[in-house]
Amino acid sequence: METERASANPTRRRLLQGAALATVPSVLLSGTGAAARPRAVDYPSAEWQPASTSNYSRSNRPMTYPVDYVIVHVTQETYADTLSIFGNPDRQVSAHYVVRSADGHVAQCVRESDIAWHAGNWDYNTRSIGIEHEGWVDQPEYFTDALYEESARLTAAICARYGIPRDREHIIAHHEVPGSDHTDPGPLWDWTRYIRLVNFA
Repeated sequence: METERASANPTRRRLLQGAALATVPSVLLSGTGAAARPRAVDYPSAEWQPASTSNYSRSNRPMTYPVDYVIVHVTQETYADTLSIFGNPDRQVSAHYVVRSADGHVAQCVRESDIAWHAGNWDYNTRSIGIEHEGWVDQPEYFTDALYEESARLTAAICARYGIPRDREHIIAHHEVPGSDHTDPGPLWDWTRYIRLVNFA
């Protein structure tokens, strides 16, 4: 604030310095600003669809907490409605990613360094990446080839980034989180297929 006030009436010297700086090619200057700007998404093929900042906790993972798990969810909502819920500050819920049923399209809603509120257990929230999958636990037609394949690629990339073993002890269901009252992804989710796809991604 003080600096802004002081520079409100620039001196002649500052004006000349600014003019000289303006003649420097932007490519030489871009290193500082561009490098400091965070990437929009952590997973390159994802679309950024941010959750409300009221629905997750800012963090600096894996510095503040290790990332040990990927937690698989099923939305019990449409893809569009899930994004809308995550964007609503009154809902107090989010996940890092949402995968669309029809084509496997991936939206990122929370940065991986931040703590999404998806597991219903603070300890697991701090140490996991949550992936929601469009569909309903009792409607297996939502679990399309595209959804399985794209989600598996995403999970494989997360496992590679954090050194998470690609097994069922570290890629877990929401209902396996201690204290969870949820049933997703449910008995119709094909875990054998999913883990195989993750390991071959």
